[in-house]
Amino acid sequence: MSHLTLNQPAKMTSLQYSSILVCFLMNMLDGMDVMVISYAAPAITKAWSIGAEALGLVFSSGLVGMSVGALMIAPYADRFGRKKMMIISGLLMGVTIFITSFAGSINQLIFFRFINGLGIGCMLASTAALTSEYAPSKTKDFWVSFALSGYPIGAVLSGIVAAKIIPTYGWHSIFQLAGCCTLASVPVVYFFLAESLEFYLKSQPLGALEKANDLLVKMGRESISTLPEKPQVHQKVPIKLLLSQEFRISTFQLWIALFLSFATLYFLTSWIPKLASTAGLSIELAIYAGTVFNLGAFVGIITQGYFSSKYGLKKTIGTILVLTAILMAIFKVFVGTDWILLVFGLLGFGIQGGFVGLYAVSARIYPTEFRTTGVGWSIGIGRLGGIIGPAVGGVLIGLGLSMSTNFLIFAIPTALAGLMTWYLSTDKVS
Repeated sequence: MSHLTLNQPAKMTSLQYSSILVCFLMNMLDGMDVMVISYAAPAITKAWSIGAEALGLVFSSGLVGMSVGALMIAPYADRFGRKKMMIISGLLMGVTIFITSFAGSINQLIFFRFINGLGIGCMLASTAALTSEYAPSKTKDFWVSFALSGYPIGAVLSGIVAAKIIPTYGWHSIFQLAGCCTLASVPVVYFFLAESLEFYLKSQPLGALEKANDLLVKMGRESISTLPEKPQVHQKVPIKLLLSQEFRISTFQLWIALFLSFATLYFLTSWIPKLASTAGLSIELAIYAGTVFNLGAFVGIITQGYFSSKYGLKKTIGTILVLTAILMAIFKVFVGTDWILLVFGLLGFGIQGGFVGLYAVSARIYPTEFRTTGVGWSIGIGRLGGIIGPAVGGVLIGLGLSMSTNFLIFAIPTALAGLMTWYLSTDKVS
């Protein structure tokens, strides 16, 4: 029975669908919790009379938390299970996003965003790993991308709500609403999410045989009398395994691609509403600019997942990122025209569609025994670029550089990320 795995061709069952849908929901909440600070930024700036540089530190603090969460907390999912870590992450996210509404200073905002980021970083890595383990091999890339596409959907919906309630009830209201929604999702995870079958078969925690058989019965498969031989991979530290001879080159290439694409992504997601507001748009319209960006992201992620399943991850992601870099480089052509919102949507389509595909790459490169560790470290290293992106953007905006000049500067790392992905050195990813 050592060959038993969800990667074999098989018709998906309701248990698989429900688990992937829960992962999609949790990524929606991730997108909401990440983006509310960007949507509230113009109102906070006005209320507290703070500059772009200070707000850049707030954006980056959340990303520091996400990096730490992905690097240091997410790997525990390989030991204790994806479901347990998702419940813990959901509680941490919900509580901290709610109490952010009571922040009275920049330092308090920075602290609350950091703690909130811990939960988000762990959640993203856990959902990507779990979805990868429940999706059939043939359509794995699509389903991982689908689950992660919940992120921009959450950003879009929260943007629509924020545009309505912030002007009326103040910036505090959006954090309170986001916190309540996140906490309400925890029972959904507890009752409707199934732990990974591969986790039970390969990591073999206490009671693994009974729990694995329970899942097999629900999926219409035959039960097993004994567990397969447990892999000995945990004799080594999982983090060291990421840099072993088999994985070293592809790991570094993946980290570099994620670092560069995250820098651009979080510059755009953090600063588009503020840049649009500075350009003269009302707070409501500035929020809609960020919403259109994330709506394009959802379409881009689903499209990337489809084409990756047909033509391969490396070529698809590489092409999308390089085309996005070209669009950013010529952004000045569209400033002041009726095409500007469409361009925001296309930028979201390209940068999010590309970088989410790299999550699917990380889920394919690493085996179950340290998959969440591999995905978590990939996300964590990538988010170091995400920390730098908004901070550098704040400095550039503070220097008075225009939106088009900023976009031209960030087109460079986007193009390099695309090229790095195209030449990724691994036979586990097509």
